[in-house]
Amino acid sequence: MAASASRAWVSEPVREIDAVLFDYGGVLTGPVKHSITGWLAADGIEPESFSRTLRAWMSRDAADGTPVHRLETGVLPVAAFEALLAAELQTTDGRVVTPDGMLSRLFAGMQADSAMFELVEDLRETGLEVGLLSNSWGNTYPRARIDELFDPVVISCEVGLRKPHAAIYELALDELGVPADRVLFIDDAEPNVVGARAAGLQSMLHIDHASTRAALAELVPGLTPHPTGVTA
Repeated sequence: MAASASRAWVSEPVREIDAVLFDYGGVLTGPVKHSITGWLAADGIEPESFSRTLRAWMSRDAADGTPVHRLETGVLPVAAFEALLAAELQTTDGRVVTPDGMLSRLFAGMQADSAMFELVEDLRETGLEVGLLSNSWGNTYPRARIDELFDPVVISCEVGLRKPHAAIYELALDELGVPADRVLFIDDAEPNVVGARAAGLQSMLHIDHASTRAALAELVPGLTPHPTGVTA
């Protein structure tokens, strides 16, 4: 199913849910692509060299074992990944790409979306279980905050698995203790949403906080389609 440019979509058929699993980057934060765009400009990286490398390492046809796959599952240290990525990139003025701190700069513009964190808190108030299920590129998670809000917290590099492989969804379901067809998974990456569906979960493609909240309000009794106030 194709996603609307302005509205989240939910897998069919829609059923009652007991739990919601959230992705982190691009769902509970601003769009990752905006942060990447800012980093490319600030570091003078030729965008096509980055896009070409990511296509090779992250396409649906890419075999397991690419640097991204190994980074996400904790096999490849951040510094080693940065060195591999820097070797593939070109700058607009011919300078050598500096690898040190690259991922920190790449994710620097990815700020927490306070409206989405409020949505999580509101879902908890309705009595639903909420969990976090995220692939990690080594970006900093606000661990104190997410550990307080989510049960479970499943991050790819910590468990050695990655989305969209079925095993990571199964692990999150085991920790939730909720049947797959009673869980809704929310992600901004369509392959991960499709993977969740294949694992038996209901799924939603996140576009923005307003459309995601509106779609959830149609599923969850007691959840209003509009927040009562955005928290910091």
